[in-house]
Amino acid sequence: MSKLALVTGGQRGIGLGISEALVAAGYRVAILAQLSAGDPEVTEALARLGPDAAYFQHDLQEIDGHAAVLDRIEQELGPVFTLVSNAGVPAKIRGDLLDLQPDNFDFVMGVNLRGAFFLAQEVARRMLTRDAGSYRSLIFITSVSASMVSVERAEYCLSKAGAAMMAELFAVRLAPHGIGVFEIRPGIIETPMTAGVKDKYTAQIEQGLVPAARWGQPADIAAAVVPLAEGQMAFATGTTIKVDGGLSIPRL
Repeated sequence: MSKLALVTGGQRGIGLGISEALVAAGYRVAILAQLSAGDPEVTEALARLGPDAAYFQHDLQEIDGHAAVLDRIEQELGPVFTLVSNAGVPAKIRGDLLDLQPDNFDFVMGVNLRGAFFLAQEVARRMLTRDAGSYRSLIFITSVSASMVSVERAEYCLSKAGAAMMAELFAVRLAPHGIGVFEIRPGIIETPMTAGVKDKYTAQIEQGLVPAARWGQPADIAAAVVPLAEGQMAFATGTTIKVDGGLSIPRL
């Protein structure tokens, strides 16, 4: 039986691109998100992915439910060999960081950092209770915002900077057990999350913001995920891969 990958937020945007690439590479994929199973976004994604994908509803903020949803996944599909920690939320309101409200801060941290950490923790614990048999990995999808400042969305930048450290922590903890951990930092990617700022970024890309001179696509991120999941870079555990068309390279 093919290996199982769990992709959080795998029903849209970057996550859907990753899910499609993993299915094409021979994986079965469990998608995890907070939408109801009947949501059009979910049904459309499952139709695109075919019989090797299944959907599980769960809110990452509900950390007390992480174990139960993983139990359901394991009962229906078997153990998780690859976790792609992709789900994330943007700043609810872009604006001056001096006006940032605690509720908005807590919401972004609750999903992007707290929820992601404790899900990865539970997946890692389960991986360690089983004989290896095959390569296992945790792949964290963060953002160039882990190191590039956007003062109008401070909470998002902070959450991604924390997620970058999270990936390194898991890498060191799990390396002796042959579990690879990686961070992928997307740049400006054309997804539903960036639809509201498309005109702004298109103009900036045309003015040279991205050396590759184009928007990134979910397939660009997915192309980096598959070899990591398959163990082709196993000894590079802890590595950060920037998939941003050169955006984050310091320039004069």
